[in-house]
Amino acid sequence: MSRLRPSPIAPTVDFDKDGVQHGFLRLPYSRDDSAWGSVMIPICVIRNGKGPTALLTGGNHGDEYEGPLALYDLARTLDPKAVSGTVIIVPAMNYPAFRAGTRTSPIDKGNLNRSFPGRPDGTVTEKIADYFQRELLPRTDIALDFHSGGRTLDFVPFCAAHIRPDKVLEAKGFDAVEAFSAPWSMKMLEIDAVGMFDTAAEEMGKLFITTEVGGGGTSRAETVRIARRGVLNVLRHTGIVAGAVEKVRTQWLDMPSGDCFSFAEDDGMIETMVDLGEKVEEGQVLARIHSVGRTGVAPHEIRARMSGLLAARHFPGLVKAGDCAAVVAVLVG
Repeated sequence: MSRLRPSPIAPTVDFDKDGVQHGFLRLPYSRDDSAWGSVMIPICVIRNGKGPTALLTGGNHGDEYEGPLALYDLARTLDPKAVSGTVIIVPAMNYPAFRAGTRTSPIDKGNLNRSFPGRPDGTVTEKIADYFQRELLPRTDIALDFHSGGRTLDFVPFCAAHIRPDKVLEAKGFDAVEAFSAPWSMKMLEIDAVGMFDTAAEEMGKLFITTEVGGGGTSRAETVRIARRGVLNVLRHTGIVAGAVEKVRTQWLDMPSGDCFSFAEDDGMIETMVDLGEKVEEGQVLARIHSVGRTGVAPHEIRARMSGLLAARHFPGLVKAGDCAAVVAVLVG
């Protein structure tokens, strides 16, 4: 197997230098309006001596805003004297998608969170994934990647970690989730984990946690407060930032199987029959899809495949066949 070529991305920051640095990950990108142009991905490095390294990311999908709001604020306000170790902040990983307000990149339609491990000679999105895979994750002791539902989903606000074969790392992940102190904490199940940032980090043996804090392609005052408090709590929990964790009550949820997910089988207009956080029983109608092509057609009902509570729902009023319509999780504590 041939050796991978170096990443074309050049950081304008020194990861081993003490103090606060605000700079860019500069990715060459030749295009019609700039022959020798670049994608300039903002990055902040805050370092104070030896200690653990935290990688904090948002904007993995470009239409999710709580993470970028919390992380741009943290980069501006975090006092390096309160830090023991290194904090690497990338508020908008998929910067082209973030600037466009879209889930995927407008340059190559790349979904960054399905592009790992990436390629140094691939598309723009694959080059970004490759840099995180080969340059940033190896430096990292704990990674926190912020997500929310974007324009098509809305979630009860939760922090999450995955069930892992390494039970020591699994326990550390759930401890970090509890320290984040979102209103809900999730033992997460993915529909398909291939190509995800989560998977890349976990296959390296890294401590990794993530979130779903709202959605709808916007943010709310409550969810931004949760994100800002949570990221500081995680840094305090790991000892990277001085101070006590600001704990609030969290309720644990579990996604035990694929029965958690319900998908639309028809196009139409969706009517949500249960609100986020409400209890549901197996067989209960979660949503109805109304035909919009003609009148007089009875709506198709989407029923819960298990009992629990509604953790996520489709957000826009119109739905297409194959869209995730609802997610049910089980309350475990």
